[in-house]
Amino acid sequence: MTGRGTMRAMVLRAPGRPLEMAELPIPEPGPGQVLVRLLACGVCHSDVHIRGGSVASGAMPPGLILGHEGVGRVVACGDGVDPALQDRMVGMPWIHDTCGSCRECLGGHESFCQLQRANGFSVHGAYAEYMLAEAAFVARVPDDLDPIAVAPLMCAGLTAFGGVRRARLSPGSRVAIFGCGGLGLYAVQIARRAGAEVFAVDVGAAKLEQASRCGADHVLIAGAGTGEEIRAAGGVDAVINFAPTPATWPAMLAAVRALGRIVAAALVSEPVPVSQDWLTLTGVEITGTSVGTRLELQDLLRMHARDPFLSDLTPVRLEEVNAALDALEAGRVNGRQVIDFRPG
Repeated sequence: MTGRGTMRAMVLRAPGRPLEMAELPIPEPGPGQVLVRLLACGVCHSDVHIRGGSVASGAMPPGLILGHEGVGRVVACGDGVDPALQDRMVGMPWIHDTCGSCRECLGGHESFCQLQRANGFSVHGAYAEYMLAEAAFVARVPDDLDPIAVAPLMCAGLTAFGGVRRARLSPGSRVAIFGCGGLGLYAVQIARRAGAEVFAVDVGAAKLEQASRCGADHVLIAGAGTGEEIRAAGGVDAVINFAPTPATWPAMLAAVRALGRIVAAALVSEPVPVSQDWLTLTGVEITGTSVGTRLELQDLLRMHARDPFLSDLTPVRLEEVNAALDALEAGRVNGRQVIDFRPG
């Protein structure tokens, strides 16, 4: 037990069951760790998969506390931690820590480390009033930023940023962004800031209206002929998919130009067909993106500080998180839901 008292947390007792409110001891930070009092935590679609059990970690602790878009203030530092972190506002993204020694880590691609641990997945996360974090992996957040607006950047914004980076967009290039939920809307804005012409595709008119407000040059309702419509307009240099369905695949193949890039950013477990003949004829690159690195998160936060991203944010309370996840699973959410831990 700890002498710090107790905290409220939403825990997963078993996959496929609703999260349960629990009163738990506030943990003590160990060497290299910080204890963070949460101010906000985004509700991510990945948490729907984790709660449902379709995505699981072999290292998942019992009574897992979900949440990997946390923002809070450091209230205690463990041994070896820079004391300048005390009382600082920090963000806790998906990556809890990595091995630090594999080729991916050493090569600047730590988000692909196969030994990484993830907040709210393989270690306890931010659906709680307090959480432990590795000091080396927290992001310093300027005090003048709104934690509600910053929280979704820890995963949704960072995943969009990483996807745009892997699409290698440049001024004058063209990109099709499939899926205009929270991640897709960040991607629209990041792609526009990279100087690209943006085609936004979604099944929902309301989401496309948001995409247009976020700077999309063209908006298209997803359908059987969407890919051909984009190709008739000249095609795109890159396609980034944020829609959690294999149904977008034929349109993605039709829309991309020769020597273009297809970037998978959504969790889609079903296989999709691809012809090696088509690959040899077009030279199209097919790749995936996984959140982002600490350096990319710093770049993203600086971008947001200079010119805040537009986002439709819905605050919820900690005890409402199951309803928030249900709404996400049913496709009833435009923008992002964020747990607000602040009193009032």
